[in-house]
Amino acid sequence: MRRNIIETIMGGIVILVAVFFVVFAFNSSGVGTIDGYRITAEFDDATGLAPGTDVRLAGVKIGTVVEQSLNPDTYFAQIVLQIDEEIQLPVGTSARIISDGLLGGNFVSLTPGGDDENIPAGGEIEYTQGSINVVDLLGRFVFSAAESNGEGSSDADTQDNF
Repeated sequence: MRRNIIETIMGGIVILVAVFFVVFAFNSSGVGTIDGYRITAEFDDATGLAPGTDVRLAGVKIGTVVEQSLNPDTYFAQIVLQIDEEIQLPVGTSARIISDGLLGGNFVSLTPGGDDENIPAGGEIEYTQGSINVVDLLGRFVFSAAESNGEGSSDADTQDNF
C-alpha cells in the first residue's frame, strides 16, 4: 500500500514538472498574440510562411503573420500581418521573405520607407520580394559551373598534353 502512495506522489511530481516545462517553453519562445493593427502585403512566392511566422524590423520581432490567402485577380499570395501598435510603419516600407538559416524557417523582414505618412490600419505594403528557393539557386549554380568548366576543353587539347 505504501508503495502505491509513493508511486502516485512521484507521478504527480513528474506531471507538475512537465506542465512547468511546457509553460516555460511557451513563454520563452516568444509565441503569443501581439496587440496591434493589421496590414497586408502581396508576394509572388510566400513559400515557408504560415500563421504565426515572425515579422521583424532590424532583426527585432514586431509582429506576426495572421493569415494568408491567394488573390484570385493577381495570383499572388496575400499575407495579413499584425504589427505591434507601438510601431508605426512609414509609407514606402518594403517587405521581404528571408530564410532564418539553412535549416530554419522563413520570416518577413520589413525595411522602413522614408515617407512622413504612416501606413494606416488595413493598409498595404506596396514593395515586396518573395522567398528565394535556396535549393533551386544551388542547383542552378552547380549546373552553370559544370557547363562553364566543360566548354573550354576538348579531347584534342587533353591528348596533346600527354
